[in-house]
Amino acid sequence: MATEIKAPVFPESVADGTIATWHKQVGEAVARDEVICDIETDKVVLEVVAPADGSLVAIIKGEGDTVLSDEVIAQFEAGAVAAAAPAAEVAQASAATQAGAAAVVERTEAAQDQAPAVRKALTETGINAGDVSGTGRGGRITKEDVANHQAKPAVTPLSVAVGERVEKRVPMTRLRKRVAERLLDATQSTAMLTTFNEVNMKPVMEMRKQYKDMFEKRHGARLGFMSFFVKAATEALKRFPAVNASIDGDDIVYHGFYDIGVAVSSERGLVVPVLRDTDRMNYAEVENGIGAYAAKARAGKLSIEEMTGGTFTITNGGTFGSLLSTPILNTPQTAILGMHKIQERPMAVNGQVEILPMMYLALSYDHRLIDGKEAVQFLVTIKELLEEPAKLILDL
Repeated sequence: MATEIKAPVFPESVADGTIATWHKQVGEAVARDEVICDIETDKVVLEVVAPADGSLVAIIKGEGDTVLSDEVIAQFEAGAVAAAAPAAEVAQASAATQAGAAAVVERTEAAQDQAPAVRKALTETGINAGDVSGTGRGGRITKEDVANHQAKPAVTPLSVAVGERVEKRVPMTRLRKRVAERLLDATQSTAMLTTFNEVNMKPVMEMRKQYKDMFEKRHGARLGFMSFFVKAATEALKRFPAVNASIDGDDIVYHGFYDIGVAVSSERGLVVPVLRDTDRMNYAEVENGIGAYAAKARAGKLSIEEMTGGTFTITNGGTFGSLLSTPILNTPQTAILGMHKIQERPMAVNGQVEILPMMYLALSYDHRLIDGKEAVQFLVTIKELLEEPAKLILDL
């Protein structure tokens, strides 16, 4: 007897979702708890799993369709799976699912053999399946193979007729649209201003070099720069409560806790998971937390709860080579710290010129709540704590 497969119950902050990928087709064997479908929301990708061993009888919502919370998306039958579903039945039941891969099928017969997720990736990237080396079972192409192929520099230039101007139009993902909305709202609804400073990273780099092996052996985590910035920001937030506050209508909400969001780049876009109660975390807990979030972001496994809230945000454009930038507020937060590339520069030290590893810092803040004096002093506090990291350790 067929049972209904429904979309997950979305949180109140999520109105609906979009079917991103069907991993299984009608008549295909499915194991209990195996992922059969991905649903993309404004914030995260939610997985739908099989309730038992069996197979899909019908796909009601195809790739690209909008679904509501707890809406029926497919019919499922538990038990033995037929060796092969009738061709006509399969074609009729999964017509919507196959539509997203039509362009790839027309380009190359090799694409017909791939899973729906792979066909979708090939369609979005415009890569010919015949050009990708498959590492899956039987030489099949996986999503990772498509991503790796896309990351490789092109061996030969695109052959375009003289005078031809090529364009490609693809729809924005829900996450990208949501990010765009939030960024636009931040620039239009806040009095955003940015102040800059620079920090000598030599003391932190020397401490890290001296203790990183011991730290990793003891805690099983790599000692990175971000933990120093998180701890320095936490201490600065204690001294300047307005930077840790938010505006709610005509009220100022002062938060008695320190939840710092750390911007992480993923294939789907920029996400900001939140480290909770950073004042109670040690350096190893910060590093392990960031590492776990980064892995989840790459796999698209971050939950909405892990990205909800936060009283302050840190973003590191330096990992991509940015020397200086003005980060945009992550509303309703009132401030965001931007880290940048460490670059050696000649600096005047006690009347002498020294070559030091310097980093520009940027603090964007909502001027409606935070005065320039507070913002500058907050940033200077972070600078001083990083240039004398012993103060962080000794709580001075």
